[in-house]
This record gives sequence, structure tokens and C-alpha cells, in this order.
Amino acid sequence: MFYASKLHKRALAYLQYGLSQGEGFIVITGDVGTGKTTIANQLLAQLNQDEIIAKQIVTSKLEPDDLIRMIASSFNLVVTEHNKASYLDAIYSYLKRLHAQHRRALLLVDEAQNLPLAAIEELRMLSNFQLNGKPLLQSFLLGQNELNAIIQAPNMEQFRQRIIASSNLSAFAEEDTKAYIQYRLQQAGGQSSLLSDQCYPLIQRYSRGIPRKINTVMDRILLFGYLEEQPVIDADAVQMVLDELAQEIANQPAIAMPATSPTPAPAASASVSSKTMLHELTAMLDNELEQKLKMAKELDALLKRQQQLLNSRENNDNTD
Repeated sequence: MFYASKLHKRALAYLQYGLSQGEGFIVITGDVGTGKTTIANQLLAQLNQDEIIAKQIVTSKLEPDDLIRMIASSFNLVVTEHNKASYLDAIYSYLKRLHAQHRRALLLVDEAQNLPLAAIEELRMLSNFQLNGKPLLQSFLLGQNELNAIIQAPNMEQFRQRIIASSNLSAFAEEDTKAYIQYRLQQAGGQSSLLSDQCYPLIQRYSRGIPRKINTVMDRILLFGYLEEQPVIDADAVQMVLDELAQEIANQPAIAMPATSPTPAPAASASVSSKTMLHELTAMLDNELEQKLKMAKELDALLKRQQQLLNSRENNDNTD
């Protein structure tokens, strides 16, 4: 199902080029849902497991020591003492063993924009693990556009010098969105003519050309077309789905913000903070439950519709 648009082809080519170099950093950035992780998975699927041991980690706001522990854990390394020196020693020993086996390690860091500067600098220090002048670990960074600003910080010059290629993924133009939808329909065994041409501008306007949002809205459009038994989905059907989605978003409960009040004493502040967090968490859980109930109702309607179709066919058969 991987659709290789021009930008995605370029980003994948950069990853493959960086892989062939065996050193330095490759940086792929883009907005949420533009396909960074999809490209990383596509690269991983193409790797020769006998030559490259690749691991992918998804980061939050990890401090350097926590990042080192996560990397060691991703490669299934065991340490006897849980301190930074032990973890670094375990990583270095593991990389040397791979080198002796004519293999090497690859680390893909997803959501890298969440890393503080010190943690990114720690990744650069790991690239100093070398034998005979050859780096033992190579890292690819995938992140949202904020990662570019982090890398451009004045104290990141040494890191920038080790970036051998970078690419930025942007949203699809309307013609790309149309080609993307038609490609996925064909890959799933359908016909590209399932949607009329007037549907695509509406889908483009709603999704803004972001692949993940295109996938989401197309799921609903196809479900609607199935339930309504439309052999060709027209613009009116798409607009009805978009109106339903807009109504659902409008009906979602908002998380109440705490009222502004004078600064309390430390103990009272902790209590207010806890109550606020509990209130927000409850609202989030209520919202999630509401969404699941909605999905259950949609599934129930779909099953009832299928049963009606089966009953209708059985009646027709009995009549015959």
C-alpha cells in the first residue's frame, strides 16, 4: 500500500543513500501524518537482516541518560549495573561484536522533535563509537518540522556537520491526493473510477493533502458508499460524510480550563493541580468512550444492513 509520491521517493532515496554510506545522520522532517514513519517502515522492510541490525525507537522528552537506556533496551542489551557508564559500555561492546561479524547497527529515532538538545547531542556522541575510523552506529532522525529549528540552534554546529542528507515531506497537492486515493483503491482490488472526479476537491479541502487524514476520511466515505449501495460515489455523498464529521467534532466535549485564582500555598497548589489533571483525564476518557460507542453503533448498523441484504436475497431465492 506504500504510495511513492515524488517527495516520498526522494526521502526514501536519501535514507537508502545514507544507509549505503554507513555513517552520519539522515534527517527526515514533515508535518503530522505526512508519512515519515511509513517511509522508515518501507526502508526497514528492504534491509538485509544478515548485514544490518535495525531498531526503531519512538521518543518522548527523554533526558540523555534515559535515551541511552532506551537504545540499550531496543538492542536487547543486559547490564549488571544500572548507570550510564554500564549502558554505554554494553552498547559499545555490542557494536564491536557486530563489527567482528561484518554487520552493523542502524538506529531510527522517530518523533525526534521531542528530544531536548542534550539528548540529540548524546546521539552525536554515540556516533563517535568507531573501529579503524569506521563508525559502528548510524542514526536516522524522523521528526515534525520543529526538529529543523532544534538542529539549527547555535550550539548544534557539530551535529549539523554530521548530517549527510535531509528531506522535508509536505502535504499532497490535489493531483497527488487523487493519484494516492486511486492507487490505494487499485491495490485493494477496487476500481479507480469508484469516485467521481468532483469528489477529489472536497477531499483535498478537508484533508489539506495530509495522507493520514485522507485515509481517515476515505474510510468513512467508503463505508457510506457501501451502506448506501452506491456503485459510484459522487460529490453529494462525500459532502454528506464531511458534514457528519464536522458535526461529530462540534459535539465533542471540550476540556474545561481551570479558573484563574490567586497563587495558593505549595500544598494547596499541588491539590489544585491534581484536581485539574484528574478533571482533564476524566474528560479525555469520556471522549474516548463516546467515540468507541459511536464506532459500535456504526458497526451495529452495518451488521443490520448486511442481515437485511441476506434476508432479501433469501426471500428472492425462495420466490424463484
